[in-house]
Amino acid sequence: MLRFCKLCLIASVIFIFAVEVYAAPLEPAKGISRLGYSIQVGAFSDVKNAERLSSKLQEKGIDAFYFRKESGVYVVRFGDYKKRAAAVSAARKLVAENYIGSYFIASPHDNVFVEPQKVGENVKHGTPESAPTSPQISNVKGNDRNMGVIAAKTAERFVGIPYLWGGNTVVDGMDCSGFVKAVYNLCGVNIPRTSAEQFKVGTPVEKSELAPGDLLFFGATPGKVSHVAIYIGDGKFVQAPKRGDDIKISLLSEKYYTSHYIGAKRYFK
Repeated sequence: MLRFCKLCLIASVIFIFAVEVYAAPLEPAKGISRLGYSIQVGAFSDVKNAERLSSKLQEKGIDAFYFRKESGVYVVRFGDYKKRAAAVSAARKLVAENYIGSYFIASPHDNVFVEPQKVGENVKHGTPESAPTSPQISNVKGNDRNMGVIAAKTAERFVGIPYLWGGNTVVDGMDCSGFVKAVYNLCGVNIPRTSAEQFKVGTPVEKSELAPGDLLFFGATPGKVSHVAIYIGDGKFVQAPKRGDDIKISLLSEKYYTSHYIGAKRYFK
């Protein structure tokens, strides 16, 4: 009887360990890190207002971006703080300088387009309010609920949105790399800022092994990356084609992208 109980205990431990390993989230690849706390501002019905605020913050040296929520309003998000207190302190300083008004502190566990594991803190001039509800991706289920698929679905939510990264401060290639960085940021993952830097990290992926969420890199030569996009499956990818253009879905099989394809990288083990 005692031996039977011991065997049961061992089996239970093995089962729990197996469940924990299976349920564990994918870890970032080398050179990639989990995002900390972020600051979210505004609820604009006009995308141009979100553009202006993003540009204003970027001129101050803050890497801000905007996105459209499920409700149709646009909000601006920025920052990567290890502690909530640091994020609140930075936000209050911006309020005092009249850069922003109300703000929401987003937790590292909040995926904007997926049901959040932990609700963040909504603050107006330092006073807590009820936290807003984050929209969800309804068609991410079961074993597909991994960061690659979430990144791909998040990218699709940007389709049709015009993008002007930093107004007049934009440089070549910044639109596309800023877009993919924003997508991963919303998924709680911090990746490098430029397409060249993004190509240097992560795990190389063969073209035949592409999976949703992988980044695709293009350029005139292998040594000169000039464009990056997010693969969403079925030979399609989402990209910010050029400054001021709408985010759109394109086919990897198109002649231009086939001839300028350099490679792909995956940012999760």
